[in-house]
Amino acid sequence: MLNRWEGIGRLGRDVEMRYLSDGTAVASFSVACDEKWKDRSGEEQKRTEWVKCVAFDKLAEICGKYLTKGQLVYVAGRLTTREYEKNGEKRFMTEIKLTDMKMLGGKADEREPGNSATAAQRSGGGAATEPHSSDMTDDDVPF
Repeated sequence: MLNRWEGIGRLGRDVEMRYLSDGTAVASFSVACDEKWKDRSGEEQKRTEWVKCVAFDKLAEICGKYLTKGQLVYVAGRLTTREYEKNGEKRFMTEIKLTDMKMLGGKADEREPGNSATAAQRSGGGAATEPHSSDMTDDDVPF
């Protein structure tokens, strides 16, 4: 069976880092993925889907070190739902357990044309990735 989710969007806030009792790094953040379409009357409509993401180990460390609010990113991973209890009530949280993340640009207020890098590039190694096109502009960012 295939369980893979991919998306491109902007971080809604800085990454939240924590460490499990065994020392495993965990990074949590949400990505705003916009969908645009024209309705029957021809007016442009937009809906933003907020996607919760969680990364572990080395990928979590990279996310925590390099990702910031407003940054455009590509994320991919498995769709997972976990159950927890809060105030005696069962709750469920659906999130993407990341297997891949690519930085597609800087913070919204620092972006320059052609400024695309991966964590490996910013830390001094790795090959450049091709910039991904996006029809999202600063006006589309919901924060």
